[in-house]
Amino acid sequence: MDDYYKILEINKNASEEEVKKAYRRLAHQHHPDRPGGNAEKFKKINEAYQILSNKEKRTQYDRFGKTFSAEGGSPFGWEFGFDPGNFEDLGGIGEIFDAFFEGMGVKRRKKTYNRGSDVEVIQEITLEDAFNGLAKKVSLPFLVKCEVCAGQGFDEAAGVKPCGACDGQGEIRESRNTFFGNFSQVKNCAKCWGTGKIPEKICRHCSGGGRIKGVKEVNFSIIPGISDGQIIKIAGAGEAGERGAAPGDIYVRIKVKPHPVFKRYGDDLLMEKEIGLIEVLLKKSIEIKTISGNKIKTEIPSGFNLREKLKISGEGMPHFGSGGRGNLYVIFNVKTPDKLNVKIKKLLDELDKSE
Repeated sequence: MDDYYKILEINKNASEEEVKKAYRRLAHQHHPDRPGGNAEKFKKINEAYQILSNKEKRTQYDRFGKTFSAEGGSPFGWEFGFDPGNFEDLGGIGEIFDAFFEGMGVKRRKKTYNRGSDVEVIQEITLEDAFNGLAKKVSLPFLVKCEVCAGQGFDEAAGVKPCGACDGQGEIRESRNTFFGNFSQVKNCAKCWGTGKIPEKICRHCSGGGRIKGVKEVNFSIIPGISDGQIIKIAGAGEAGERGAAPGDIYVRIKVKPHPVFKRYGDDLLMEKEIGLIEVLLKKSIEIKTISGNKIKTEIPSGFNLREKLKISGEGMPHFGSGGRGNLYVIFNVKTPDKLNVKIKKLLDELDKSE
């Protein structure tokens, strides 16, 4: 059995972030579409990542040297509702379980071409963008549908012929000796990818894959109140699938830039405001510019402790996906005058004596 830790070139104590970094580096290096890429190694890297990036599967793998999809009961998950398709990414054992359950009358989902890969994008925005919301458009380089053959990989006008390897059935039967016994297994025909048909004329533009390297423009909306680290899923906007298979999805991870004035805590905002001692004593109106760009005026209440934060209701961030807003909290930094003229000093002395 392959050692998933060796495949990802990490040790057994590697953190989740280290697992992710190793996967991205190796997947990029060995992707079949890159010069010198290795499809078999790329498949093993993906298989290792699917196990080690999942806490439950990783724990089972560390303990048993394999993983099981079902929760509780038999370690092989033989229970009602079990789906043998869950094992299709685990290599040979998936094929064994497919055959086992087909013998019990459970029909395996037929797999033909590969779905397109999901794509993750980091979108940096300002706090004002997060407050107001906005429409964004990004251009992403990845595999896109071949326009010459409409993603089919062949010339439909030229037609297709039955596959000779499977007699047009799309499936072939194999017998295998396993530790469960002798199994007769039906699997997809490798020559026609389970379709039962062979194209008469392969598309030269995409070499039959139905997709080519290109750039895709993607539009999406950022809803007011979105938080740092929040993810937006754009279904079907990812990498094109093979020969008309379903495309992947795009996941946009939002990164909100630090703001020079406001600090965000959930939907509340915190800011500091410098004021003069005279403004405090005379209860002068204080002007504050909010995240919306509006200027509001407030006063420091009588008996207010300047070590506390002044709450201004409803001037924070919008509640994501719903009405209402958080609050704005202001910390006042009182600045004393460099010098006191005679008149002000006399007034302060009289105020001190009156208390």
